[in-house]
Amino acid sequence: MRVVVGQGSCGVATGARKTSAELERLIAADGLGIPVEKTGCVGNCYLEPIVDVYDDDGRLASRYVRVQPEKAGEIVERHLKGGKPVEEMEISQADRRFLDSQKRIVLRNAGLINPESIDAYIEAGGYKAIEKALKGMTPEAVIDEIKISGLRGRGGAGFPTWFKWDAARKNRGASKYMVCNADEGDPGAFMDRSVLEGDPHSLLEGMEIGGYAIGANEGVIYVRAEYPLAIHRLELAIGQARDRGFLGKNLFGTGFDFDIRIKAGAGAFVCGEETALIASLEGERGMPRLKPPFPAEKGFWQQPTNINNVETFANVPWIISSGGAAFGAVGTEKSKGTKVFALAGKIKKGGLVEVPMGLPLRDVIYGIGDGIKNDKEFKAVQMGGPSGGCIPASLIDTPVDYENITKTGAIVGSGGMIVMDETTCMVDMARYFLDFTRKESCGKCNYCRIGTKRMLEILERITSGEGKDGDIELLEELAEKIKDGSMCGLGQTAPNPVLTTIRYFRNEYEDHIYRKKCTAHSCKPLLTFSITEGCTGCTLCSRRCPVEAIRGERRQRHAIDQEKCIKCGKCEESCKFNAILRD
Repeated sequence: MRVVVGQGSCGVATGARKTSAELERLIAADGLGIPVEKTGCVGNCYLEPIVDVYDDDGRLASRYVRVQPEKAGEIVERHLKGGKPVEEMEISQADRRFLDSQKRIVLRNAGLINPESIDAYIEAGGYKAIEKALKGMTPEAVIDEIKISGLRGRGGAGFPTWFKWDAARKNRGASKYMVCNADEGDPGAFMDRSVLEGDPHSLLEGMEIGGYAIGANEGVIYVRAEYPLAIHRLELAIGQARDRGFLGKNLFGTGFDFDIRIKAGAGAFVCGEETALIASLEGERGMPRLKPPFPAEKGFWQQPTNINNVETFANVPWIISSGGAAFGAVGTEKSKGTKVFALAGKIKKGGLVEVPMGLPLRDVIYGIGDGIKNDKEFKAVQMGGPSGGCIPASLIDTPVDYENITKTGAIVGSGGMIVMDETTCMVDMARYFLDFTRKESCGKCNYCRIGTKRMLEILERITSGEGKDGDIELLEELAEKIKDGSMCGLGQTAPNPVLTTIRYFRNEYEDHIYRKKCTAHSCKPLLTFSITEGCTGCTLCSRRCPVEAIRGERRQRHAIDQEKCIKCGKCEESCKFNAILRD
């Protein structure tokens, strides 16, 4: 028997380390001799801390959810000592469907193995794929297998992985480099982080296979410094792999040398663009370079370089072990395999999901995510982060693949999926994402540096009630010029959230500009709070108002002085009789 506690960032944030320590203390006090291990995020982030109990045969006996330290004693007393599961603490059948509805290739080991133990990875079949490649396949055969699989880069653009590898292999250089882009910067995205925290060896093995395919002997993982747990586990994994001979010289006695090092980046969103990432690796400011030449020809230190993201590499060992055809059998004709998404926003069950390409958005949001919080009306989903766009409720049956999502004006991107309900203002959402990209622009291109600022100023005016006739058309004009005049993907895609919200929610822009109203009742400058006849005169709202804008006698209907009201919403929050009207 053993006990496993989920300790990805989501688990740690909800107290998993304290839960684990309490379990260890209680088990030691009773002399049970049962090990307490750690694992990464299994995906049910909304249920953390999660504690799994495995029986003597290695089978999962019980999964306990939301286990705070004070609940640990019940598991020890009733299950570990008494032999009977604590049924009221176990995961529900409905929550089991969150995982049962998925197809897990990238996340095959997530939440199941100890990410800090190389033995756990080896026991799960780890490092068999690199051995197979080195001992039984030529580099060209490896690339052919990736081609058969149809694997496309999971970092955003969806470019065929085999093509990039083949180009890097064919270009000659004094040395070659295999680089992993782990600079996951989209708001609401945590796919790569979860892989790094939960299954770091799968990334290392994928990079080794890629290095063998292109003829590289050195790998670099560019990961943002804001991921301390991911970096810690990567460092452990690299050290363990070196000690066991899975990294370094003469791997498996084949004469192939390959080692990996980590570069912690400063968290610049623009460094998600491969040439900006390379500049940062070389110690320069992270700014994009003109292409061609492409990195496959002249990349890191002007040598042939291949760059893929974490999820792309994590697919590779499975493809080599199971065969490219097995991967290609999943998904659609042009979008093969699975895709990992980070479900966030106004969703009941937020977390990490991996689904076959082509699954309709409805199945992800309602089938896996269980719908919208508080059963509010689904309004839109933002896909692709600041580079993507908003897909409206009318297109909820759109298949999730590169081609169909692109048709909506959004992109699959790295996998962020932010769900919005009826209370979300789409104009303000566009303003939020544009504010992000404006701040993250490196400033190299005039249109990106100045154009995004001008667009943001217009959006800020609109959301503050100062919009004017012609603003929508001006936004569209600026957006097209920024897309055409920017060098890299940051500027070329920065206007997407604005363009898609105008395309699908133009009426909201018009309401802000012409009626001076926010239909979502979200933009504070456009709100009006009033007190209805349901007021009982309890005086609670007047006592909570920070500017004394509410007056009235006890047990009589109160009123709000609109000139004093700062629209903070304290009155609405405090009213127990739903007598505050937001309009």
